[in-house]
Formats: sequence, structure tokens, C-alpha cells
Amino acid sequence: MEILVTNDDGIFAPGLWRLARELKQAARVTVVAPDREQSGLGTAVTLRHPLRVQKVKPLVADVEAYSVDGTPTDSVILALGKLLRDKVDLVVSGINSGPNLGDDVLISGTVGAALMGYLHGFPALAVSVASLDEQYLDSAARLAALLAKNLAHLSTPTSPFFNINLPSLSLPEIRGIKFTRLASRSHIDTVEEGHDGRKAYYWLVRQKIERDAAKDTDIWAIDKGYISITPLHTELLNQPPPRIDDGLGNRLLKELKES
Repeated sequence: MEILVTNDDGIFAPGLWRLARELKQAARVTVVAPDREQSGLGTAVTLRHPLRVQKVKPLVADVEAYSVDGTPTDSVILALGKLLRDKVDLVVSGINSGPNLGDDVLISGTVGAALMGYLHGFPALAVSVASLDEQYLDSAARLAALLAKNLAHLSTPTSPFFNINLPSLSLPEIRGIKFTRLASRSHIDTVEEGHDGRKAYYWLVRQKIERDAAKDTDIWAIDKGYISITPLHTELLNQPPPRIDDGLGNRLLKELKES
């Protein structure tokens, strides 16, 4: 089994290497990750300048590791297109320190990297822990390894693409595992204004909306002490066109030509 491991926290992030160490017990692991922290970049791709790749000394024995001076998505594209010699069986992104829940998945570099693996046709896992405490990384790594071993037993219509979040709890305190859906509108983007003594500046801030999440959502599961596993998909690519009368299009075209 061949597993590509990546992240958005950078090539030397502790969560990345806890994941690589655990997965290496069941598979051949290659690490390809950004050379620095790249959180919040979602599926951003570098198109305006060339990318540089450097082979680095791994923090886990018998693991090939490469750093990329680009985004998490760049790292996956380069790994699958040029760096890996053999076919990949699974792409795992993480372990992110901090949750990726609800609408945060739309800007998450952790989820974005896993999504790129999924779009290339491979099973993909995005793994996060709702804590900045490194003591919970081992539980997340072990869960990812267990899922990797059981992929063949998962009954899904397409390759599985899971967003996994663990609560900030020790294993004995975790109440169970819930398969969930994304909570809707869990954050709102706001703008704060400041002045540095020379000119005004603006700072974008994501603020959590304080409201009760629905029982079957990822945020509810984490708040109640459960591990959340959310199957993600790309239905935007397969949706039928809206049922709007063609007459509207004809009227718009007529007005466009007359304007």
C-alpha cells in the first residue's frame, strides 16, 4: 500500500510526522508538504511562478520527504504528477492542530490538499484535532491508520473522501464516533480596521457564530465529545442546470443586444 501524506502546517509540523509514523506501520509512506505554514489557503494553486522542490531529511526512518515552496494543493499535484514512482492508494492530509468544521472546510488547506487527491481519483482523508495540545495527535494518527486499513470494507459509491475531527479529549473521555454532515454557516467573515501610525490597514477576522448546531452535524459531534467523520463530495461538478424558463435567457439576450 502506498500513502501520500501532506498538510498545510508545513513540512516539520509535529502532526504531519505523527501521522507518517503511524501510517508507516501499514504502508509505504511518502511525505510531500509545503516548506512553511500555509493555513487558510483552501485549494489555491500557484500559477504565476515556478515551484521548487527539495528533498529533506525525514523525521521518521524509511520515509521519503519533500518540501515544496507552494501551497498544500501544489504539494499534492507535484507528488502525484512527478515525485511518486508508484500508484498511490490513499492521500492523507494533516494532522491539523485546530478543527476544520462547517464552512471552514471551504478555506482549509488541510481539506484542500485532501480534495486534490480525491479529484485525482484517490481515497482521501483530512485529519484535524480541535486542540493545539500535541498530546491528542497520537489518537488522530491511530484513527487515520485504522481507516486506511479498512478502506476496502467501506461501502461508498465513489472513492471515500472523509473530513475527520477529534475533540480536545483523551481517548477514555471520547464518547464515540459519529458520521456527520457539515454544519452550515458556522463562521462569518468580518473586517477590523486599524492604523500603524502611517496609514490605515484592514484585518480579516473569522468569528464563530454562537448558536446550537443541528444534532447530525460535525460541530454538534465535537461539542458533545464525539469524533466526527464527515463524508465530503464534489456535487457542484455534477448538478443539473437550474429549472429556469428559456424565455428569461432570450429576454436577457435581447436586452443585452439593445443596451
